[in-house]
Amino acid sequence: MVALIVGIVFIGLSVFVALPPLAWWDQIVVFLQGGAPVLGVFIGLIAIFIGIADIKDRIKAKKEEAEEAKEEAQKASE
Repeated sequence: MVALIVGIVFIGLSVFVALPPLAWWDQIVVFLQGGAPVLGVFIGLIAIFIGIADIKDRIKAKKEEAEEAKEEAQKASE
């Protein structure tokens, strides 16, 4: 409950700061322009790590399926 209230307060303050009375809009735009490339790099790195993990999982699953098929074939031949 506390986290929800704190989140609402921070969103409200953020919207207030972006409104004309404080005139921080220009600084917000500059921050977003500078932060976008960094965010893009982080998203790209995360996507690469997820892709590598997915490839590893597929390889592991194929090995497990092959082992299960061997075991079933051995049981069937006995």
